[in-house]
Amino acid sequence: MTRNRNLRAGGPGRAAAMNTWQLMALHAVAAATFIFLLQRYALSASLESSLLWALTFGGCAAGLAYSQSKR
Repeated sequence: MTRNRNLRAGGPGRAAAMNTWQLMALHAVAAATFIFLLQRYALSASLESSLLWALTFGGCAAGLAYSQSKR
């Protein structure tokens, strides 16, 4: 079994840009889901508070993913 050594981690072009935006969205959704579940069920916070923290952490995660994609 051999590996394909021609794979690149995001070359130039539109496909790489779409992949970057998809990964940013995935990162934001994962962070928002994690903090929502943590706040709501582990810490027994209210629904409004949990949603506010989820929105905040999702936005921060998207910003972090964006800044990392520009390195």
